[in-house]
Amino acid sequence: MCWLPTQVRITEESLHKAEFAGVARISKVPLSIAKGLAQAKITPQDLSNPVSFQLAFSRLYEALMKSLEKGEGETYVAEVKFVDSLGNEVTFAVDMGEEPPAFSSDTVRVRVIVEFYE
Repeated sequence: MCWLPTQVRITEESLHKAEFAGVARISKVPLSIAKGLAQAKITPQDLSNPVSFQLAFSRLYEALMKSLEKGEGETYVAEVKFVDSLGNEVTFAVDMGEEPPAFSSDTVRVRVIVEFYE
């Protein structure tokens, strides 16, 4: 479930600013997996044929196995989703720390603010 972007608010002090509304789902994940899989990347070329897909899958599997061997503890991660001003769904992750956030539910509303500056 994602909401459409809110109205862009333009003020004197912040000429280039946009606000978006969305949702976040908070999950508890092993810290080593969160860090390990962030380093394993898949490119469009990895999906171009079965052999390159198999190689990419092997890289992901190796990264997952290495991260599970470390066992560094757990962290809470929020998967944030919103719809940008062009209608594209944007998803990113935010590390919420090792303590559980003080929310009554694992799904919360979020406000994403983008400010442009030099």
